[in-house]
Amino acid sequence: MKKLVIIPTYNEIENIENIIRAVFDLDYDFHLLVVDDNSPDGTFRKVQMLQQEFPKQLFLEIREKKSGLGRAYVHGFKWALQHEYDLIFEMDADFSHNPSDLIRLSEACTDQNADMSIGSRYLTGVNVVNWPLSRVLLSYFASVYVRFITGMKIQDTTAGFVCFKRKVLEKINLDEIKFVGYAFQIEMKYRAYARGFNIIEVPIIFTDRTHGESKMSSGIIQEAVFGVIALRIKKLFGKL
Repeated sequence: MKKLVIIPTYNEIENIENIIRAVFDLDYDFHLLVVDDNSPDGTFRKVQMLQQEFPKQLFLEIREKKSGLGRAYVHGFKWALQHEYDLIFEMDADFSHNPSDLIRLSEACTDQNADMSIGSRYLTGVNVVNWPLSRVLLSYFASVYVRFITGMKIQDTTAGFVCFKRKVLEKINLDEIKFVGYAFQIEMKYRAYARGFNIIEVPIIFTDRTHGESKMSSGIIQEAVFGVIALRIKKLFGKL
């Protein structure tokens, strides 16, 4: 099966080379697509240099400007479908997601019949390292809130470490995805859930970034709070 890891970037010059090498060191035949939002720090130039070393595994798409995580992933999803990948992964650039867990997400789809596997911080308690308590509580209770509104039986509804089988992305109308932060991650899961796909959570340990800056903002939080209600209403009216 052809496997593609999508990493969206904006000012990740401190992390990008290390994360790329860590993925390729797995020796598990992953390809990697970096979707960069024209980073002022030159992240994309570092990727271009590494493409000379990994010409058949490493790919780069540069967008004109920063316009949100969700749009970056949608861009990557469409690229993956056009290039006929079977498993498509979401992963952060900052090592908050352990690259070795890509194998476990992959095996959940290939060996356990998952259509979508999620690297879950909350399946076996709260497995988060180096976050302040306020951030842990915000993330944890965001998932509680989402489960209450949507009825999904997913413990980590805002997780950004995910593997999709190709057929899931083919069934979801990617042009209708509008959210950019937490709400984007929720929307992808809810659309898959609403279509009856088999979703499996894989427990992981999430470690906060040590280099670079978080992209979290109050606007992203507000989008998630109100976006979940909008998604539920769409489902009720059969428009999800």
